[in-house]
Amino acid sequence: MPNTALQRSNRQEAVGVVQPPSGGDDVLNARRWQRILSNYSTPSRLRSIAELAITALPLVMLWAAAWFTFSLGHAWASLLIAIPAAGFLVRLFMIQHDCGHGTFFAGRLANDWVGRVIGVLTLTPYDCWRRSHAIHHATTGNLDRRGIGDLDTLTVREYRALPWWGRLKYRLYRHPLIMFGVGPAYLFLLQQRLPVGLMRNGWQPWASTMATNLAIAVIVAVLTWFIGIKAFLLVHLPITLLAGTAGVWLFYVQHQFEHTMWDRDDSWDLRQAALHGSSHYELPALLRWFTANIGIHHVHHLSSRIPYYRLPRVLHDHPELRDVGRITLLQSFQCVRLVLWDEAQRRLVSFREI
Repeated sequence: MPNTALQRSNRQEAVGVVQPPSGGDDVLNARRWQRILSNYSTPSRLRSIAELAITALPLVMLWAAAWFTFSLGHAWASLLIAIPAAGFLVRLFMIQHDCGHGTFFAGRLANDWVGRVIGVLTLTPYDCWRRSHAIHHATTGNLDRRGIGDLDTLTVREYRALPWWGRLKYRLYRHPLIMFGVGPAYLFLLQQRLPVGLMRNGWQPWASTMATNLAIAVIVAVLTWFIGIKAFLLVHLPITLLAGTAGVWLFYVQHQFEHTMWDRDDSWDLRQAALHGSSHYELPALLRWFTANIGIHHVHHLSSRIPYYRLPRVLHDHPELRDVGRITLLQSFQCVRLVLWDEAQRRLVSFREI
């Protein structure tokens, strides 16, 4: 047993992950951090407007440049331009994300309407997404309350109890080509055209989704009228699909790392799950800018009222938070093989390991 514990400790140090201490002290620690982080929750109107401008305007310019190069017959150049354009679209989604948390502007009205407009561009109905994302935050790491706003994650016991076709279905769902290839296209182009998961929650999810669909249809119709259906699809689809894949990848890595945290309802604590069940995805500076600091996800989950442009300040002022759930870009690629929660070992494991 001592050797096993030592090997596990060495493995954790090697991947740069700090395990949470066990017991009630950790819960109190998370509560203490929540109080400290509340000091960073005030948004700046000028900063938010500037962030919106330096994200939306370059996206429009790059989209126009991609169409112009395509119209000249340089489809390869258009595809190259799609890469940075997708980066700005991801960043625009992160602004929508902050609006959903009520953190981008001080007033709810400004947050909601900016979020709704951006939702048309990101193909994500804002009010519907905001509700499901709030459920995700309220239930993160709770094994008994999975299913809305998160990725399907089975325990080892649940997987072993499935019939062969259930195991096959889960394996296909978790395959990288499905998760990061087919999955983003299905999510943003098809699934989000209906209020999936909230279809029985009254008229509001339907109103949000259908209003977004109508606005998308109008924009598509206008652009198709002016530039043609072929140009629109070959310019816009690569941007959308690249951004969608990046978004799904980010969401995956933020919670699907080896030493994340899941508990049954009777032993689950929201603050503890927020701090230790979300990663600190340490990205290079350029990627950190395009992803609007969303990699500082453990801090975000513990205090979702902090605007994304204040998250780096939290780590600057409190460097002890840097190593909590820390994953580098290179280490993150190893997370793809982790697909099942082992309740005995309290870590995510691969199919091969079981």
